[in-house]
Amino acid sequence: MAEYFSVLSESEKDTLKDALPIIAVLIAGADGNFSKDEFESAKKVAHIRSYHLKGELKAFYVEIDQHFDSRLKHFSELYPTDLPNRNEIIGERLAEINPILAKLDPYIGHKLYKGFISFAQHVAKASGGFLGFFGIQKDEAKVVNLPMLKPIEYFGEEEE
Repeated sequence: MAEYFSVLSESEKDTLKDALPIIAVLIAGADGNFSKDEFESAKKVAHIRSYHLKGELKAFYVEIDQHFDSRLKHFSELYPTDLPNRNEIIGERLAEINPILAKLDPYIGHKLYKGFISFAQHVAKASGGFLGFFGIQKDEAKVVNLPMLKPIEYFGEEEE
């Protein structure tokens, strides 16, 4: 990972890398059933970010992409099938990201936070709406903005 992550321990880096597959499990299972379309969308978005992004976070997403499938499978099997219990446990796990993001440069923390939200929205849109496009289902809407994560504010100019 880039020097931006040098302030983090290996455990903290692993927690950040596991965020995307955990978010995918949260969103894909929000209605009580894991959707193949949502898992496929999650894999696709994670992979696209590994080669499409430029700059500071490219290496981060390359690392995630290398093990995304196995981590997604691991987390989809790890958490309980009982929906309220699973969502609570995943919410607590994702909340562990907050102090890690706060350690990073605000620009990087902000980009990661926004990236996690964007990722969740892409996964949620994979199975809802007209012909499976552009819709976020009611159960997904409750978690798609990842309310367990605290926004990281950045007031400088953002690169796109």
